[in-house]
Amino acid sequence: MRVSDGGTTWPLVARDSELATFDQAWADRRLRGAVLFGPAGVGKSRLAEEFQSRTVGGRWTGTHIAAGSSPHVPLGAVAHLLPDGADLTDPVRGFAAVARDLAGPRGNRRWVVLVDDLHLLDTASTVLLHYLLDAGVIRLIGTVRTGAPFGDAVDALAQGDAMLRIDLAPFDAEQTDRVLRGVLGGPVDRQALRAFFESSLGNALYLRELVHAALEAGTLTHDGEIWTLAQDATPVPSVLAELISARLATVTGPGRAVLELLALCQPVALADAQAVAGLEALVELEESGLTRVHQDGRRTTVSLAHPLYGEVLRDGVPRSRRRRLLIQHIEQVKAHGGRRRSDAVRLAARQLAATGTADPALLLRAAMIARQAHDHRQVDELLSALPDGHRTASTCLMNGEALMYLARWQRADVLMAEAESRAVGERERVTSVIVRTANLYWAAARTQQAIDVNEAALALVSDPASRRLLRLNKGAMLATAGRPAEGAKLLADVEADFRLPKDATASPESGVWEAAALSRTAALCCGGRVEEAVEWGWRVYAAHQLLAQQGQATRTPYSQLNMLVFALGDAGQLNLARETSEVALAGLVDADVALPRIWMTAFRGRVEWLAGDVAAARRWYAEAVAQARTHGFLPPLRQAWAGLGASAALLGDVRAAEAAVAEMRNSPEVGFAAGEEGLAQAWLLVAQGRLAEARTVLTESARDARRTGHRTSELQLLTDVARLGGAAEVVDRLTALGRLYDGPFAAARIRLATGLAEDDAAVLQAVAGELEDLGAHLLAAEAASAAAAVWRSTGHPRRATAAAHHARAYTERCPGVRTPLLVTTHTAPAARSLSEREHEVAVRAAAGTSSRDIAVDLHLSVRTVDNHLQHIYAKLGITNRGQLPRFLGAPAPDDQPSPN
Repeated sequence: MRVSDGGTTWPLVARDSELATFDQAWADRRLRGAVLFGPAGVGKSRLAEEFQSRTVGGRWTGTHIAAGSSPHVPLGAVAHLLPDGADLTDPVRGFAAVARDLAGPRGNRRWVVLVDDLHLLDTASTVLLHYLLDAGVIRLIGTVRTGAPFGDAVDALAQGDAMLRIDLAPFDAEQTDRVLRGVLGGPVDRQALRAFFESSLGNALYLRELVHAALEAGTLTHDGEIWTLAQDATPVPSVLAELISARLATVTGPGRAVLELLALCQPVALADAQAVAGLEALVELEESGLTRVHQDGRRTTVSLAHPLYGEVLRDGVPRSRRRRLLIQHIEQVKAHGGRRRSDAVRLAARQLAATGTADPALLLRAAMIARQAHDHRQVDELLSALPDGHRTASTCLMNGEALMYLARWQRADVLMAEAESRAVGERERVTSVIVRTANLYWAAARTQQAIDVNEAALALVSDPASRRLLRLNKGAMLATAGRPAEGAKLLADVEADFRLPKDATASPESGVWEAAALSRTAALCCGGRVEEAVEWGWRVYAAHQLLAQQGQATRTPYSQLNMLVFALGDAGQLNLARETSEVALAGLVDADVALPRIWMTAFRGRVEWLAGDVAAARRWYAEAVAQARTHGFLPPLRQAWAGLGASAALLGDVRAAEAAVAEMRNSPEVGFAAGEEGLAQAWLLVAQGRLAEARTVLTESARDARRTGHRTSELQLLTDVARLGGAAEVVDRLTALGRLYDGPFAAARIRLATGLAEDDAAVLQAVAGELEDLGAHLLAAEAASAAAAVWRSTGHPRRATAAAHHARAYTERCPGVRTPLLVTTHTAPAARSLSEREHEVAVRAAAGTSSRDIAVDLHLSVRTVDNHLQHIYAKLGITNRGQLPRFLGAPAPDDQPSPN
């Protein structure tokens, strides 16, 4: 993986609009120059250098002025522009002489003068440059740091209609992603992107130093597919710490005391900060860009302007002073009454930080509030500090639940066992079972153990309400564990519009409902009732949001969108599935809830796979794998590895596909979307030229899906059998599935198989349009490509050309993908005459496989393989296997595609 070096220059990325604005303005003869305004570190100098590099050449010569190098020496910054022996005692004559010298003997040479830190330019240099601008000898490109007085130079040189002003803002999150991709040479997962963006706030200088520090520390790593960052691994690099410390060192006295208080306790009420330093000091801090004031309802708070300021300040506060500041602030908050819910969490956390202990009642109250905010780390920290005498079944379960979400399922199980031993009455025991099975099933991938624990509890419980909760809990697990039909029966009576009394808090009822409602979406979808699943999914998402608004939810409502996105994909609402996944991922990242976020990332990969954007699918599946491994969550791994393997195979990256398939086989089976993991092995076989074996794998996987009631998976697998030349064998079963499966996407795929089975060009061409309208671009391209082949073979060249044109247009939406059906459009015409067996041999030979290995793979003799090769060479008009790739539209053996 190529990474930009650690020097001062990074690739210029994410400044397209500024470059376009500059290019357009520079073409105007009336332009005098361009000046970039922005805060320190935002990338002004780098962009100014790019502006200058785009203009020099021909009669334009570039030069650079560092305005801050000689601020107290008149003309010191521009001394290199002055001719030898220049007499500037008479400015009028002297400046004219400088202009003539710069213009050259013929008077037609022009200069592009880059002035970095224009606001620091001395007065004499400013006057000379103004004269040269008026004389038309130079154009100016300058940078000005905002947040400080500008001075006369900016007023004199950077104003007026003929001077282009560009206000350069820090990178937003999307631009930061583009920068990181450009620097690192590949995609970065969302958690790493979020960490870098939140630590740098888009400041280019800070971002560069953070990235290089993480690379040097080995916390930013590449797994062959995607860049990931170790958790909590963005310490302040020494270079930045020195820069920030130098800036903060200018603040002393009461102002410094406020900064230290904010570093430990932010946000702080404005009144509390004012009590420390006074209003005038607070105003100065805000005007200098070190703090920000926020209005939150009726409360006004103060915080540091940049997260890195806090890290640097905290490192410089001695322990004794830190303790004193924390205790003083705790007393201030208590004096106000601590009326806000969040005050309890802050007070408890600050008491622990100051003294190592806190009032048990406060700890418990704070933990309950943190749980509702899904701050699982905070819950664990608060409850771990509870004295033994205050531990109950409820606190053990709450702590265990937090650890479950932090992927520490073994420690969580210990606490849940303790909760069972402390439980008083049947209700507490049932609650313990429900939370424990959630940990075993959702976090540890111990499906059967979770079901056994639930069954054991059912055998002992007599209360009807408790038994119903346990049945729903079992149904939620079965529906997503490979038994959707059984799960659907147990979930039949789960409410779509679940409600708790308004004064109730999060409870076993709400937790079981959340899981049951989500799993019913999955059961409906897997059973082929995809449109009903979508309708149900939207209803329960709205109900879950209401629970959360009332403080009664145990999970974030965004987790409810996981199965909805899955269902939207199978319903053919692919664009809506993408949009919904973006909403969910943003919410899950903000809530810092890893497990549902990893599943959503994998499901987004599946959406892209169904759409045919296999390169995007590969990127999403790679991120799901990376995050599952980083956080230690096992359940999503098998599906994510399978998707990654299938995507890599379809992109022709055989080595990556083989590695992914091997990892998939070593991952625990969950059972959800049964049979779809066969896609990875099948498309790997296709990439190796083994089409008949691929069809066998898909057919067997489809049988597994049928046996377990996964109709959506069965339909997808059988559709792929049809795409690989087995349409006649599967069309009857697909037609039967169509009577059990709703939605236009299923109907279109069945018509695709029918058209392939009957070589019906009209059907294929019509269904290509239907699939394209749904956003299934690869299937549309294959349908159009097959239609072109049939039209061509039946003597309709114009129709064939039109269909091939559509196929190429659709294929552009699927970069890098090659499938057997697309061969008719993307390979040389002669290659279309190859038989299936010849095609299998040719693909293997093109990939560099020896005749002996081909013979073993295909159960042939070496002589038979060599005979096939000779027939292939004759049909293609070539003489050796090295010429095969260009005829087959396949990559050469040493030209495997990059995952990036």
